[in-house]
Amino acid sequence: MTKVLVLGDVNVDIVAVQETSLAVDSDTPASISLRGGGGGANVAAWLARLGVETTLIGRVGADPLAEVALSGLDGVRLEVVRDPVRVTGTCIVLVAPGGERTMLPDPGANDALAAEDLPPLEGDILHVSGYALMRPGSRLAAMTAIERAREAGMRISIDPASAAPLANDPIFLQRVAPVDLLLPNADEAEVLGPQIDAPEVVTKRGAGGATWTDGAQTVTGPAVPVDDVVDTTGAGDAFAAGFLSAWLGGDVTAALAAGARCAADAIARVGSRPA
Repeated sequence: MTKVLVLGDVNVDIVAVQETSLAVDSDTPASISLRGGGGGANVAAWLARLGVETTLIGRVGADPLAEVALSGLDGVRLEVVRDPVRVTGTCIVLVAPGGERTMLPDPGANDALAAEDLPPLEGDILHVSGYALMRPGSRLAAMTAIERAREAGMRISIDPASAAPLANDPIFLQRVAPVDLLLPNADEAEVLGPQIDAPEVVTKRGAGGATWTDGAQTVTGPAVPVDDVVDTTGAGDAFAAGFLSAWLGGDVTAALAAGARCAADAIARVGSRPA
């Protein structure tokens, strides 16, 4: 059985599902809830749901919000440190009609993840959420984990996480090269441009499906149609988990299909983790 270690953000998401388009400088009716979130924790939750042996490496505060951030992670082995000073990472998620989301993240304790927090790295895959590499506070821990995993013979998977901060980080991939798998969405791939140099790249295109390439071959997998798109938060994380769950099996078409199924499940519900 594949064993995956996931390193990345563990957050509380304050999700506001708007009834109408955002009324700037006025009021917009919304349904608001507190949910577990964060790119690392989301991938771990979906992997565990798929029956993959999964370990989550991260950092939360010692505050009550930590329990919300760690909820919905049944079946995940937690290597999550409690920060005595910083609060648990929090993200305000505005979900517009039609499911598109806008996020306002405060990393909190995520940005204090340290190399000393890392457990022994044993497994088949280390998957790293790009936020941990972009933020200066957690960067050394993420890079150390990648180096140790590579020395242990593990495969390295990176999700660049978000196009806007990538635009301000022109050496994002140079810091961690070489990696085995890169999982950008179309916007992130465009920003990274010539930085992209990995044996395998999967570009996520939302309703347009996803494309895998190793530079010589290209395989495109369709998205799974969804009648009602509720919330696109975490769809990329869900896809990554589905793909990783089947990646080492060697059947790229099956891995793309597994990713598409998870992404479809994610966007049909509110929140970024499986129910």
